[in-house]
Amino acid sequence: MTQLAAKQLLIVAHAPSPNLQRMLDAIVRGAQHEDIEHVEVRVVKPLEAGADEVLAADAIILMTPENLAYMSGALKDFFDRTYYPVLEEKQGLACALVVRAGHDGTGTLRALKTILTGLRWQQVQEPLLCKGAWDETFIEQCEELGMGMAAGLDAGIF
Repeated sequence: MTQLAAKQLLIVAHAPSPNLQRMLDAIVRGAQHEDIEHVEVRVVKPLEAGADEVLAADAIILMTPENLAYMSGALKDFFDRTYYPVLEEKQGLACALVVRAGHDGTGTLRALKTILTGLRWQQVQEPLLCKGAWDETFIEQCEELGMGMAAGLDAGIF
């Protein structure tokens, strides 16, 4: 019997607060669900992630807080450093977005969608916008998003 090569799910997440860390932990927990067999999950902070991580990925989850109606500076730095090195090779990369917004998050989502359009990455799930006052349901939503991404990779959907 041939062993299937594991697909690589990259999570690039800026989680500077305890609640954002809880959201990230939930994404990872979902992505590593016991029923998902052929997916390796790699979590990298935006300031440490580079083109090599993206080039090795079969799918990517991007998580950021809303900062001044925009993505975090750390995630913007990630895009500044990796955009051109991955542009040609990673067109069509399956991706999902998670934004923790204290207000409405529309500026953050608009900026991210503009970058993803330029990269030609394919959003395979609706962006998860966790906005307003903290809500414990954000944790469940993050876990579901992580599980959905990993299950899609595991099933060969993307």
